[in-house]
Amino acid sequence: MDRVLQFTEEHEAFRDMARKFFETEVTPHHHEWEKVGMVPKELWKKAGASGLLCPDVPEEYGGSGADFLYNVVVIEESSRSGNSGFFVSLHNDVIAPYISAYGNEEQKKKWLPGCCSGESILAVAMTEPGAGSDLKNIRTSAVDKGDHYLVNGQKTFISNGQLANLVITAVKHENGTISLVMIEEGMKGFERGRNLEKIGLKAQDTSELYFNDVVVPKENVLGKGGQGFRYLMMKLAQERLVLAIAAVEATALVHRMTLKYIKERMAFGKKIGSFQHIKFQMAEMTTELEMCRTFVDKVVSEHIAGKKLTVEASMAKYYSTEMQKRHTDLCLQFFGGYGYMMEYPIARAYLDARIQTIYAGTTEIMKEIIGGSLGL
Repeated sequence: MDRVLQFTEEHEAFRDMARKFFETEVTPHHHEWEKVGMVPKELWKKAGASGLLCPDVPEEYGGSGADFLYNVVVIEESSRSGNSGFFVSLHNDVIAPYISAYGNEEQKKKWLPGCCSGESILAVAMTEPGAGSDLKNIRTSAVDKGDHYLVNGQKTFISNGQLANLVITAVKHENGTISLVMIEEGMKGFERGRNLEKIGLKAQDTSELYFNDVVVPKENVLGKGGQGFRYLMMKLAQERLVLAIAAVEATALVHRMTLKYIKERMAFGKKIGSFQHIKFQMAEMTTELEMCRTFVDKVVSEHIAGKKLTVEASMAKYYSTEMQKRHTDLCLQFFGGYGYMMEYPIARAYLDARIQTIYAGTTEIMKEIIGGSLGL
C-alpha cells in the first residue's frame, strides 16, 4: 500500500543504511544489553558517525541539515528492528529540538555538535516523585544567586538517566514560574540514583536524578527564564507524534513475527493460521494497522508543513499506542505457551509495549485534550 508520506530515493538510500546499522549494531547485542540495563556509550558514537543522530540539525552545528523525514526513517527502522534500549528518537526528536528551537547561538555551538556526533547523550528531566503529568506542580527549585541559579530537587523515571551528560531540567523559581536549564555532567551536587528496574525496556537506562545545591550558570538557561512550561507544551506534540510513528512500526513488526509463526505452527493436522478465528483476527488487525498508519502519516505530513497539531498528535499517540498494546496481546495468544517464554521476541514485544500508553502523556490525558477540543 502506498504511503501518504513521500519518501525520495535519497530517503530510501538512507533507510537502507539505517536498517543495516540496526541489524548489525543493535539487534545482535540487545539481549546482552538487557542483562546490564543499558547500551554502551560507544553505540551512540557509532550512530553519530553514521549520520543517524539529529539529521535535521543544520550543518553549522554538526548535523546534516536534512528534512524531518530523515528523522522519521530512523524512528521507523529503530522500531522495525525491535530496538527498545537505544533511545535514539528521544535524543533526536524530543530533546535536541529544545536546543535547536530555544538555544541561543552560543548554546547551539556548544551543545549541538556533540549531540550529532554521539559524544553527548541527552536526557530531559521533568517528572518528579510527586509530579508526573501535572508539570506545574514540580518542586525542583532554582534560587536566583545573581550570575547563577542554585538548583535543588529530585527527578524520577528519567530515560537515558545513567548515560546522559546533558540534562535539560525543568526548575521552578520563587515566583512560581518554570525555566528549562541545562545541567551538565560533572557539576558539583548533580548525582544519579539507581538504574530503575522496569517490567519492559530492559536495555534502556531509566534513573532517578538528584540536585543538591547545584550551581547552574545563567547562560545555561534555555530560552527566556520563566517560559519553561510554555516551551514544554509547545514541544509535546512532536514527542507524541514520534511515539505514534514508533508504535505503528512496532505493531507491524509484531504482525510479521506472528504471521511467520501461524503459517508454520501445526495443530490438529493443519497450520493454525488457517483457523477461521485466527485468520479473521489477523485480517481485522491488519486493516486497523493500515488505517492507523495512514492517519499518522497524514499528521506527520501536516507537522512537517508547520501546522499546529496538538489535538491530532494526541489522537495519533492515543490510538496507535493502544493499538500496539492490544495487537501485541492478541498476537501473543496465538503463540500459546511459547509466547510466554522470553526466548521468543513476542514476549519482549509484549512487555515493551505496556509503557507506550503511559509516557509522554497517558491515554487518559490524550482523551482529555481531545475532549477539550470538542468543547467538553
